[in-house]
Amino acid sequence: MALRLYPFRQYNETDVINLFANQIVDDNPTTNGNGSAGVIVKVLSGNLNQDTFDLIGSDYLGKTDYPFLGADKYPTVPLRFQPATTGAPVLGVTLNQTLKNDENGEKLLYNPIKKDELQAVLSGQACPVATKGLFTFDENAYEKDSNFVPGNVVGVSANAGKLTGYNRERLVDLDAALCGHIVATGNRTSQNGQSDIFAGTGTAQYALVAFDSTASLDVA
Repeated sequence: MALRLYPFRQYNETDVINLFANQIVDDNPTTNGNGSAGVIVKVLSGNLNQDTFDLIGSDYLGKTDYPFLGADKYPTVPLRFQPATTGAPVLGVTLNQTLKNDENGEKLLYNPIKKDELQAVLSGQACPVATKGLFTFDENAYEKDSNFVPGNVVGVSANAGKLTGYNRERLVDLDAALCGHIVATGNRTSQNGQSDIFAGTGTAQYALVAFDSTASLDVA
């Protein structure tokens, strides 16, 4: 699913930026793309000389060329972010998924209640991005290898939007943007006949990370 963050998290609302829209849009809640919640992002467009919002033509509205149609423009936020990659200055982690449709293929544009239930924003809408806090990441949010263990630090992976772990002993040789450290890890499994939605078809790893994008810098 497109929520790479587990419910347990601790952050301050003053550490959340609500000015940028995600350049990547997932089609529906089962799309595990970079429109997900829990994606590490960087600034793509930060030009404050632009208007507060843009009105654009969009096929997402459906048919818009009927005679005498009063307006057929779709409002979008001009400030944009995109998935971060290794070495990039980190803006933060997305708290909502950016979606077009629900799980039935129905446009969320016409069902704002369902959109809120899915913890989602629409294409072009500002998506909240947390710059600092304690977050529980699903295994799809990071590189699941021997380096992603408690005590190691985290940086941005070469795979866009993901975290990766680094051994502290290698920091002197490291050229990466660091943005926190791993506090704990665990696994989710379906038990007693009850299906765990985050466990998938097997055993799913997850990690508790003390995240701080303001600490992202090049260690060289």
